[in-house]
Amino acid sequence: MLQETRLHRIRALLTTLHQVSTERIITELGISRETARRDIIELEAQGVARRVHGGLVAVESQEEAPLRVRLSAQAKEKRAIARAAACLLQPGQTLFLDAGSTTTMLAEELRTMSGLTIITNSLQAALALSAGEERDTLNNEVILLGGVMGAGAQQTRGESTIAEICRFRADVALLSPVGIDAKAGASSFYPHEAAIARAMVQQAARTVLLADHSKIAVVSRVVYALPSNISVLVTDAGGQHPAALKALRQALPEVISV
Repeated sequence: MLQETRLHRIRALLTTLHQVSTERIITELGISRETARRDIIELEAQGVARRVHGGLVAVESQEEAPLRVRLSAQAKEKRAIARAAACLLQPGQTLFLDAGSTTTMLAEELRTMSGLTIITNSLQAALALSAGEERDTLNNEVILLGGVMGAGAQQTRGESTIAEICRFRADVALLSPVGIDAKAGASSFYPHEAAIARAMVQQAARTVLLADHSKIAVVSRVVYALPSNISVLVTDAGGQHPAALKALRQALPEVISV
């Protein structure tokens, strides 16, 4: 069993139970104690959980707002970020797009381009990319990843989604994190969303983050990409975090501010 699959299953247990013993991890996953120990250390490093005697306890964080709410928050800034990110792309490239408010706006911008292959787990992004009449020809190839749907969710997720991501190699992963920090990197609130983003980062040659000023210096519950894994950050000039933005410019290869 791949480590990412093991970590996904342990995160699912944490989401349900809040606390999971080492013995349960060994039994549920059918792995050795040493493998369980390594996975526990990795999950703590990602910020998903805190090690306690005999197992793991989930780390609490502020829950992310629903997508419909996030689409209206900082909408002007997100639209500018999406347009700037689109300018980084070229026809013929294969892209990963995760499910987020800014990446949904990016999908709308990508409709004006052609020759792209866009792979996403976001229903909103897929619908935006394929909008039109049935007889119309799309400018880009759009691949919607399969997987599990949660109540009210507008995205696919789970082990089958991650397995599908691992079948592809992309030129660029374009992701919308809950938070981006110069030391911690990119993070999400929900473990299943972080697992999708992490898999996309691993399967892409470059990673571009789309994050408005409200996400700067924020570390959410699950870290999915270290600063060394991030190629470009596209953000806006608003907010009250000049020191944090300066630190990001020093930590990352490129920061674009719109």
